[in-house]
Amino acid sequence: MNKLAEKKDARNVGLNVKPPTESCDDKNCPFHGILPIRGQIIKGRVISSKMQGSVSVKKEFMHYVKKYERYEKRTSTYLAHSPPCLNLKVGDEVRIAECRPLSKTVSFVAIEKL
Repeated sequence: MNKLAEKKDARNVGLNVKPPTESCDDKNCPFHGILPIRGQIIKGRVISSKMQGSVSVKKEFMHYVKKYERYEKRTSTYLAHSPPCLNLKVGDEVRIAECRPLSKTVSFVAIEKL
């Protein structure tokens, strides 16, 4: 039998997040697979879920411009792996965590739907 198929409950990923109630057999799921997470943790909003197994997450933040003594709004877009147990859709507020590179552009994985 497959080692991943035997697991029923989610493993502890080392962060203060609630594991998903559903289970999946994705090897790149931090809860039901073998993908370790490390580094940055970012909160953002899902802007696209058209990719197979990935989502696009936009983070908005304020940047201070010293010359004008004002703030400007900036955005960053991250591509993150979307485990099937989280069921992410466009508009969802999510928390993503850094992991090893999964493809050329994907180095984050979604860990929580807020």
